[in-house]
This record gives sequence, structure tokens and C-alpha cells, in this order.
Amino acid sequence: MSNIEKIHCLIIGSGPAGYTAAIYAARANMNPVIYTGAQPGGQLMTTTDVENFPGYPEAVTGPGLMADLQKQAENVGAEVRFGTASSVEFSKDGGVHKVWIDEEKEIHADAVIISTGATAKYLGLENESRLAASGGGVSACAVCDGFFYKGKETIIVGAGDSACEEALYLSNLCPTVHMLVRKPDGGMRASRIMADRVKAKDNIKIYWSTETVDVLGDEFVTGAKVKNNVTGQEQEIAADGFFVAIGHTPNTTFMNGQLTLDDDGYIITTKGSTKTNLEGVFACGDVQDRIYRQAITAAGTGCMAALDAERYLSEKTA
Repeated sequence: MSNIEKIHCLIIGSGPAGYTAAIYAARANMNPVIYTGAQPGGQLMTTTDVENFPGYPEAVTGPGLMADLQKQAENVGAEVRFGTASSVEFSKDGGVHKVWIDEEKEIHADAVIISTGATAKYLGLENESRLAASGGGVSACAVCDGFFYKGKETIIVGAGDSACEEALYLSNLCPTVHMLVRKPDGGMRASRIMADRVKAKDNIKIYWSTETVDVLGDEFVTGAKVKNNVTGQEQEIAADGFFVAIGHTPNTTFMNGQLTLDDDGYIITTKGSTKTNLEGVFACGDVQDRIYRQAITAAGTGCMAALDAERYLSEKTA
């Protein structure tokens, strides 16, 4: 029993959603404790310049933004701890929720806010991973990073609605967007209307039956080597940016199916709130957002989660 700790409000996962939830929860005297997860700060820790987060007239690095949010959360009274939720046992009747950290420490919480985010899927190529980690021109978010490639050639991999949306976004900034699609002509997974919009854009060049062999470049992307998976013919495409839009994996496996998820694993929340199917458990950020996936929208839902949790706890103790 000595390794059990009771916490009023537990926040699982950092990033804009988790830190914002912590700020609001601390200011409401909820004594929040936030566990950062395996990647403190979330996906923004691999982002170089962020220009679309309000309050920063000059570009701020992703790690710099996360450091500021963490400091702000701590300054108003939130306790930030390093550790990862490994398993949970949520109460089904609004009782105490149990969470295990790193398979060792047991937490009993009155309210839990989940902000574990979603992990972008990549192709798994060595140079892709290296250049993504170093900010060398590989990205999984055109809306986040597309501005930095204004007037430059870009490559995007993917064939779903998200890939089409990002290709269209890039087409308004870049002279040519080279879109790599694994399936033969007409084989996009995207909805008909999105596929038609992409095909109608003069500066989006679609490469059907095409897969990436390698991402080229030492410090920065210079292009990609691709292969036609029907003919086997290889070619190199010159570009300054390489965007991957093949989906995200929400970080929900540690919950062992205790919350209601959609078909892709995102937490389903009540419309207009961050409430899950269990009382006292709330979800915010990319772990429940499959549409926007922006730092500012994640922060907004973090605020919502803290307010929802505050109301829940107030009603529970009234």
C-alpha cells in the first residue's frame, strides 16, 4: 500500500493539451499532477520552427514552446513528473480511477485527463527518420510546416483524404507538389470529391503505382528516390520538403479497451465536451482529434478538459 498515491486530478501525457489542462486545473486549485509520457512535449519536440501558435510574433522552436508551457504550468502550481502510464483500471461508476506509472507506481485519482496524443506514421526509412528527427525537411504535417517551403518543390506520400487535403494546401504555396500513390491510377483511398480536386490541380503531379525507396539529402532533404511497383523503374525527384500523410496512431493501447474508441483507436468524446464514456475520465488533444491536429486546437481542448474536470469534481463533492 505504501506505493499507492492519491491524487485529485491526474493528467496523463504532456504537449499543448496536457500542459494547458494542467495550467487551468492548477488555477482552479485542483492540485494537478501531470506525467509527461515517453516523449515529454509530444510531437512538437521534433518540430523546428512554430509560427502559428498565438503569442509568439517571432517563430519559436517546438521544444522552446513546450518548455514555456511546462514552466507556465509549474509556475501556477501544477506538478510535472517524468513517467509513462503503463496500465489503468478506470472506475465504471464514478469512483476512484487507478493508473499505474511505468508498471510500478500506483495512482488513485478522482479525475483523470488523458492527453497522450497520436503518433504520426512514417515509412520507416533510415534517412526519413534521421531527417525528421533533425528538422531536415521531413514532416508529417503540411499545415504546420508547409509555409517554410513556399516557392519550393515538395513531395507528399499518401492517398487518403488527409493526404489530399495536405497536397492541396501545399499546392497553394509550392510550384509543384509531387504526390506519391502506391496504388495504380484511380486507386486513391480518398473520397471521390477530394481525389477529383487533387487531380484538377495543375501543379499537383501524381505518380501512380509509386513507392519511396529512399529520402535523399545529408543535412536537408534534396529529393527522393522512388520506384514504380509495376515496372520496377526507379527515378529521383528533386525537392526541398518531404511530407508523409499516411495516418496517425492514437496513443491509447495502455487503456486496454476501457474507453470507447472509434475504428481507428481515437477516444470518442461527447459532442461539445471532453467527456468520455466513463465518469471522471476526460480526453483532450490529438488522442481524440482526428481532424485538426494542431497545437492550438490541442491547447483549446486541454482547457475544456480542465473545466469539465473541475465541474465534475465540484458536483461530486457538493
